[in-house]
Amino acid sequence: MGTAEIETIGVEPADEVEGDEPSTPVASPDVLIVGAGFSGIGMAIRMLGEGFTDFLVIERAGDVGGTWRENTYPGCACDIPSRVYSLSFAPNPDWSTVYPRQEEIWDHLRATVDRFGVRPYLRLGHELRHAHWDERAGRWLVETNRGPISARVLITGTGPLTEPSIPELPGLERFGGAVFHTAAWDSTHDLRGERVAVVGTGASAVQVVPEIQPLVARLSVFQRTAPWIMPRHDRRVSEVEKWINRRFPLIQRIQRGLHYWLLESRGFPFFVEPRTFPWLERIALGHLRRQVPDPELRERLTPDYTMGCKRILGSSTYYPALQADNAELVTEPIAEVRAGSIVTADGAEREFDTIIFGTGFEVIDMPLGRLISGRQGRLLADVWRGAPEGYRGTTVCGYPNLFQLVGPNVGLGHNSMVFMIESQINYVLDALRQMRERRLHSVEVRPEAQRAFNERIQAKFDDTVWLSGCSSWYMNERGRVHALWPMSTIRFRLELARFDLAAYVAEPLPPEPA
Repeated sequence: MGTAEIETIGVEPADEVEGDEPSTPVASPDVLIVGAGFSGIGMAIRMLGEGFTDFLVIERAGDVGGTWRENTYPGCACDIPSRVYSLSFAPNPDWSTVYPRQEEIWDHLRATVDRFGVRPYLRLGHELRHAHWDERAGRWLVETNRGPISARVLITGTGPLTEPSIPELPGLERFGGAVFHTAAWDSTHDLRGERVAVVGTGASAVQVVPEIQPLVARLSVFQRTAPWIMPRHDRRVSEVEKWINRRFPLIQRIQRGLHYWLLESRGFPFFVEPRTFPWLERIALGHLRRQVPDPELRERLTPDYTMGCKRILGSSTYYPALQADNAELVTEPIAEVRAGSIVTADGAEREFDTIIFGTGFEVIDMPLGRLISGRQGRLLADVWRGAPEGYRGTTVCGYPNLFQLVGPNVGLGHNSMVFMIESQINYVLDALRQMRERRLHSVEVRPEAQRAFNERIQAKFDDTVWLSGCSSWYMNERGRVHALWPMSTIRFRLELARFDLAAYVAEPLPPEPA
């Protein structure tokens, strides 16, 4: 890559942000990382490895772990094999199952923090309340519940799966029993002997239903859309396998590579040839046919959209749980919620003690967008307006020195998100490296570069299964897909292999004193 042209930009006064009051920062690191999940921890480890030590990681909770700390519902597990679900430079030889459980992933992340010496850079219990770009100082001023922090570079690793989505059901506020989302599981609430309603049939619902079904008196699962479910071939990892992984790390790396390519091959129907999906549909329908002998129930559990248009799920226990004597599938829409019951559109009323929502997250309307203001005080949410876009899923025009890990158009439907996160970490790390070597104070993606990137990305969705007619959390109300990457993960890794400074406007640091 040739030497990129460096264009100096003017520094303009920032508009006042309503509610902000001037205050003296309690800390002023060069780089501030928000979030201590896979993204934040991975970024911190790589920065330390490159000699960057002037940074902090803030985390709103009292411990690290991100999604795997927050989601504690029964049965919570990853739907990606454990061999590829860890940072490549921090493999775990001791996974106990093929598909790792929540508590095991959480333990692994905590151990990784200590193994790589990240703990001194952590500030737990620090919640981001607002961040705005101070154009006079050329720094991000970040308000937290523990006081303000000033940083030249802001890296967000909060991810999109942070804000639970709960549908607006008429009368829900009148319900007298317990109500919670799977992402905010109430571990103090005893479900044994209760009448429980599970609303939604997404990934968390499919995992939690088989776990709670044996405990409750009656379980009603309210389904709006039947999901495509593939068999889940999980098993325990033997002690011999763990010993081999510990004794011969190369073998574990080889296995990781093989699993990666196996998963990557699953992307072929998504972004190369959607007409191959019928072959996968036959596998899913065969799984349904084997597990659900009742033709009437099987019909209601059969999806009415092309496979892949929504997230494909994996379970070998969900269908059997629905056929237990104390369980039922309800496909009539919910009309209203009463003090102790739910009424469906056909007039039927069912009494419940607890309502559990397994209805996903606010992915398109990213909560982060309501917390960050860039040039001229423009709130990121107002810029996106329900259509989040960025450049390479990492930077946004008008927001200097802001890097997002797992930003717009980075999600996957077939492989490990850890691979995508590491690709972005490589990109951000190279940006920091070039800023240091070239003595740059700030970088900001050019509007024409961001526009061209998004036009190319959106064009890739044409004729894919994601635009085959269903509605999903992948897209916004206007039918544009903003949550997914429409090509191979290798293509993403190559595109982010090096920070392309030519696509950015850069402001140099002031000359050093003679």
